[in-house]
Amino acid sequence: MRVGECCNRAVVVARRNTGITQAAQLMREFHVGTLVVVDSDGERARPAGMVTDRDLVMEVLAECAPVDSLTVGDIMTSDILTARLSDELLDTLDRMGEGGVRRVPVVDSDGGLAGILSVDDVLGMLADAVGRVPRLVRCQLDSEAVRRP
Repeated sequence: MRVGECCNRAVVVARRNTGITQAAQLMREFHVGTLVVVDSDGERARPAGMVTDRDLVMEVLAECAPVDSLTVGDIMTSDILTARLSDELLDTLDRMGEGGVRRVPVVDSDGGLAGILSVDDVLGMLADAVGRVPRLVRCQLDSEAVRRP
């Protein structure tokens, strides 16, 4: 399976100059714990970094940093792992595990932001797939029972 088949195409983004309070409001409004920080080159948004709710707590609140003067560009993680739409899902999950990350921005062949892949989304997809197995077995057993004389 390819990353493009299971990534979430709805990505909540921020620019480097987005204020910390606005970033927190975006996370709350869209019920997400991560913002992908993007730079634009014309019409294309390209991932430049990521900011998590944990970053807001650890880098801003716990440090009593001046919220009004900080932007997501000041606290974002800029050395980020990305995945391509065409990457194999299992290979990407291995890279995520090696990098110790739970979410990666997904890019198209031109490097433009195309989605986000999270471990939680993959787990949900796998749980749905595993949930189909008992129905499949039940259907198979029912069909065998009908064929018996």
